[in-house]
Amino acid sequence: EKGAYTGEISPLMLANLCEFVIIGHSERRQFFGDTGEIVNKKIKAALKVGLKPILCLGERLEENEAGRTEEVVTEQLRSSLDGIAYHRDLVIAYEPVWAIGTGKAATAQQANQTMGIIRRDFARLYDKEVTQQLRILYGGSVTADNIAEFMPQAEIDGALVGGASLKADQFVSIVRQTAKIK
Repeated sequence: EKGAYTGEISPLMLANLCEFVIIGHSERRQFFGDTGEIVNKKIKAALKVGLKPILCLGERLEENEAGRTEEVVTEQLRSSLDGIAYHRDLVIAYEPVWAIGTGKAATAQQANQTMGIIRRDFARLYDKEVTQQLRILYGGSVTADNIAEFMPQAEIDGALVGGASLKADQFVSIVRQTAKIK
């Protein structure tokens, strides 16, 4: 929650600088060993200081190819939110790991289907009424060229833009296209 940990930053420090925090990103899970339990603690700490957590969920390529997408995202959701009361500031991002930074995005239909599973499972953890308020974003090689395919989908509320956000003209194009659709 607080303290001097070289190379890390506490939620308390972030609360004065930003509104949202990305928690559970695949790079943290892969390279730093963030487990569902660690992600859960980070979400609790973020909410405690008034930060709005964006919880990332997503399967690796081998899990996708083995038909385990639903199993993986369901377990990530359950373990990440265990013991956490519903909070209106929570946002979920579906980021298929195999699509992050690869230039290979899921199809809009694949993303919509998986995000529907996430919404269904969220309703099982909380209830259907609050689930309608939940915002679920798609992330994973989102670009100005493919954003128009994702935004009309029923389960997709927005995008968590990665690499394309580093180039202002591309990011502005994504924002403008999204504004026209949503």
